[in-house]
Amino acid sequence: MLKRRADSGKWLANDGLLQTAHYGLRAARVILWQRRSRALGVRAHSRFHDTARDGRHSLPQSPFSLGAPRVLPYYPQPIWHVGPLPIHAFGVTVAAAMWLGLLLVDRRIEREGLDQSVARSLGGWMLLGGAAGAHLFAVLAYFPGLLRDDPWLLLRVWEHISSFGGMLGGLTGALCFFAIRTPHLRGTTRLAYLDAIAMVFPAALAVGRLGCTLAHDHPGGLTTFPLAFSLHTAAAQDFAQELYGSAGMAYPSNASSLGFHDLGFYELLFLTLVVVPLFRYWNRQRQPVGFYLVAFAALYLPVRFCLDMLRIADVRYLGLTPAQWVAATLLTVIPFFAIRHRIGRFALAAVVVLGAGWACVAQTP
Repeated sequence: MLKRRADSGKWLANDGLLQTAHYGLRAARVILWQRRSRALGVRAHSRFHDTARDGRHSLPQSPFSLGAPRVLPYYPQPIWHVGPLPIHAFGVTVAAAMWLGLLLVDRRIEREGLDQSVARSLGGWMLLGGAAGAHLFAVLAYFPGLLRDDPWLLLRVWEHISSFGGMLGGLTGALCFFAIRTPHLRGTTRLAYLDAIAMVFPAALAVGRLGCTLAHDHPGGLTTFPLAFSLHTAAAQDFAQELYGSAGMAYPSNASSLGFHDLGFYELLFLTLVVVPLFRYWNRQRQPVGFYLVAFAALYLPVRFCLDMLRIADVRYLGLTPAQWVAATLLTVIPFFAIRHRIGRFALAAVVVLGAGWACVAQTP
């Protein structure tokens, strides 16, 4: 995940692809500015000579110079107080995401002509399974040391949650519901309920990722990537120092001039600008049953796998985070599922992105 810079001895995130795109864009802006200056002709040339004579400067200043990195300003998580009770922005957005998800699922079920009472019972089982899975996966996979010191942590479901655990728990709850409450339903009908949920799930997940962005609870390494959050303020410095301390790493002395990757923010952008618009576009025509389940997995899992490469404090097993192991495992299943349900384009896409993901891991020092 991290590599040592030979020139300065500072630790920086291994984000070469992001840096390449960033500096390529800024270089293109410089070229465009220079062409604009040449297009001004004699006026720009004469102004240069006039100012050069009195020693003020020798060249016009580009508004897109390749100097100090430009990153987003850091802000702490908003917290409101109702009497002695603190209300965190993260909790508000999670509640909003759950409300939005239930609302959209209800409308989707009605549009698909499925049984509303079955869908609502299924939703309850999935919510309970998701809450349990989010906590259990986080504690068992990410914080096993805390569990050894405090076994009662297993019962405090409001502490330490994982989005992947929530997804797996929700799916487990759905399978249990079908097996216990509706064993008479055919496999295609069961898949239709899950597909209706999968169609609206990215929108609800995007709202949840807004909460992650406000709380900065998925930080990565330091960088000059323009979508990173600045470490210029004292609050941001304290946040980053705690992050590096938890990872057992030396804090870079030039960190105040850098920013940190916020993976929750990146995922919010990906869901909002890519996944949700694509799902709305595909929704204009009727798709085969299981389409949105496969589509979400094929779009989301490779991106999540790659974003986890930027993490520095997460526990790793054989070089991969728990989320990466889940993503890689599910990606190996997509081709077989997609081919079975005749969704060939996603089967091919899954093979390509899986190979690309493992290639990226092989190149990570």
